[in-house]
Amino acid sequence: MARTMARFTRATTPHTGWCTADHRCGVNLHQAEDIIADGPLGARAVVTRVRAAEVDYADIRIRVPLRHSESIARRQLDTALSAIRALLAAVAAVRPAPLPGAVGRPSIGRRTF
Repeated sequence: MARTMARFTRATTPHTGWCTADHRCGVNLHQAEDIIADGPLGARAVVTRVRAAEVDYADIRIRVPLRHSESIARRQLDTALSAIRALLAAVAAVRPAPLPGAVGRPSIGRRTF
């Protein structure tokens, strides 16, 4: 009998100390409980810690009500995008200190021939 569909498997990853260990977790994806921040006029942000393929992420969903006026809605979108860029830069700036005794990467910036 010929098989008509390919079968593949994924390596199962163990649950973490912070994941919900329930239906939100998949074979190789783990999610924490949502953290919700409500804002004015129905705005809402939901942050979820996620581990996929041995990398942790912050999954951030934001709902912001926009005005009916097109010009004001565009300004609101511009403000939201500027704030999101600032947030990404601030989060990326939080990095651990270098390991003690670690030296720079001498190959970076060196010319090759």
